Amino acid sequence: MRFIFYFLLYFISVPAIAQDPKDDIKQVITQLFKGMQESDSASVVSVFMDGAIMQTIVNTKENKAIVKNELVNNFASSVGRQKKGSLNEIIEFDDIKIDPPLAFVWTPYRFYYNGSFSHSGVNAFCLVKSLDGWRIQYIIDTRKR
Repeated sequence: MRFIFYFLLYFISVPAIAQDPKDDIKQVITQLFKGMQESDSASVVSVFMDGAIMQTIVNTKENKAIVKNELVNNFASSVGRQKKGSLNEIIEFDDIKIDPPLAFVWTPYRFYYNGSFSHSGVNAFCLVKSLDGWRIQYIIDTRKR
């Protein structure tokens, strides 16, 4: 009887212990883009730490790189004003580096607006594991046509 108890305890506890933090990190980032597709500003805001930073690198006509800042709440508000399904950012998880409570994620992407290709580039995410789980602290991206 004791053997059966320990056997069951082992198989119940092993999946919880063996869960890969990369899956949790991917889920947070995936939720961001799902929130964008659904035009759900609350879902978008929920994946960010308080005080998170959003930046985009754009090139001028003179090929000078400029970094533009955006507030998370302004971004989420803009997402919420879009027609559901009009924003579609397709990402690939390229590289994930973790040293809890810190993670860095590199995701090449293609962005479509109302079904038409708009631009592509790379997102670089910095996530922090808080009491509420992994949250995005910083995003910077590139944009190419």
